Amino acid sequence: MSEICGHCLCGAVRFAYRGPELWRAYCHCESCRRQTGSPVTAFVGVARETASMSGDSLGIYRSSPGVRRSFCRTCGSPIAFEADRYPGEIHFYAAALDDPEAAAPQFHVHDAERLSWLSLADDLPRHPRSGT
Repeated sequence: MSEICGHCLCGAVRFAYRGPELWRAYCHCESCRRQTGSPVTAFVGVARETASMSGDSLGIYRSSPGVRRSFCRTCGSPIAFEADRYPGEIHFYAAALDDPEAAAPQFHVHDAERLSWLSLADDLPRHPRSGT
């Protein structure tokens, strides 16, 4: 399988993964909304051993116990999410992929936290909490 790549806004941090994606999803949780400043975000979940991140401005923020959010210290772009509750996985922000069009979400998670004014016209499965 070919390598899938992405990067932050300024290009100082790059990431890549090989192998199949485990899943692709929209996340509506408050923590992701606050980190991205967006009403919803999209992730691609992959096996950690297939992934790499590089760049001297890579930062990690421990947003809550057992949760690590990677970002670019230069431009602030969020790059990835890792949590102890998802061992062996890393979740990359789909919009940071070189080709985000190829990463259409398959379902919604934390739909119980979805903002009432956000309406996404799709018929994807919706999980009130984490569905992965």
